[in-house]
Amino acid sequence: MPPKQSDIPEVRVLEPKLFKDARGFFMETYHAQRLRELGIADEFVQDNHSASVRGTLRGLHYQLQHPQAKLCRVVRGEVFDVAVDIRRGSPTFGKWFGSVLSETNHLQLYVPAGFAHGFCVLSETAEFLYKCSDYYAAADEKGIIWNDPQLAIAWPTVEPLLSAKDASFSRLADLAASDLPIYRAASAGLSQK
Repeated sequence: MPPKQSDIPEVRVLEPKLFKDARGFFMETYHAQRLRELGIADEFVQDNHSASVRGTLRGLHYQLQHPQAKLCRVVRGEVFDVAVDIRRGSPTFGKWFGSVLSETNHLQLYVPAGFAHGFCVLSETAEFLYKCSDYYAAADEKGIIWNDPQLAIAWPTVEPLLSAKDASFSRLADLAASDLPIYRAASAGLSQK
């Protein structure tokens, strides 16, 4: 599972080793020890699975009191997956990283706790799976509007399908400092090497 470098050191693109033959393929999608060797030490406690149609954009979500690191992958279709650093005091505050995840490239995106996360569906349909390092807490869910001009995320759509909740989120600049996570030099789940 060698990591690929992103513009934000804590965000990682992982490429699991794929074993293919005439029958199909096999790969390990999660191996705690190998992830720890890469500096990802989160204990994942919840798995989520969503199915969405083309143009659906989910995000940008985060939890403050119950921050979630996420290990994301796609088992059907293709998405553009995005992590945004919203940690107050971070040297990469307000920067984002995006990667295409698909059923054919088998890539995974590691999104550390303290980051906002979202994705947009590029194929007719997509099934998106992700592990979380804390349980979902509905009362703690927060978000940033998908088209925040300060972030200038290069989404592959201009008119996404959004939930009412996602469409109502504020811009990053309009959030109170108390509604943002705080940067710590060694973020939970990812050792600084």
